[in-house]
Amino acid sequence: MNHNSVDILLVEDNLNDAELTIRELKRHNMTNNLFHVTDGEEALEFMFATGKYANERNVLYSPKLVLLDIQMPKVNGIEVLEAIKADSRTKNTPVVMLTSSKEDPDIKRCYDLGVNSYIVKPVNFEGFANAIKNLGFFWLLLNQPPIK
Repeated sequence: MNHNSVDILLVEDNLNDAELTIRELKRHNMTNNLFHVTDGEEALEFMFATGKYANERNVLYSPKLVLLDIQMPKVNGIEVLEAIKADSRTKNTPVVMLTSSKEDPDIKRCYDLGVNSYIVKPVNFEGFANAIKNLGFFWLLLNQPPIK
């Protein structure tokens, strides 16, 4: 996969949730350029073209959308969000928290850091599928990002 053409970076350590997310996006033809990583450390390496994602031109990868879980190994989603929004090269990348945390401190912290949307994963399949479909349509088809 050409990492420069990634539309969605899915950062999710729960493989069942990742599979459901990918399946629902695929069902609506929104996964042609989806890339999945399973922890925050790998997400940061991908976003900033370091580690195994380093490239000879040192060009950042710039997905159209980052779907980010909070509870993850190595580096949590809030730390990933903070790094993305703190860097002038990536701060305009839309980040959507897609998490099971309904904790008010998490929600407030994410908005304070500049998250674009905070979605609590519905517990039933139909609700989850509908949330993913609407999320994909809005961020990939309706939203107008700034020109890079």
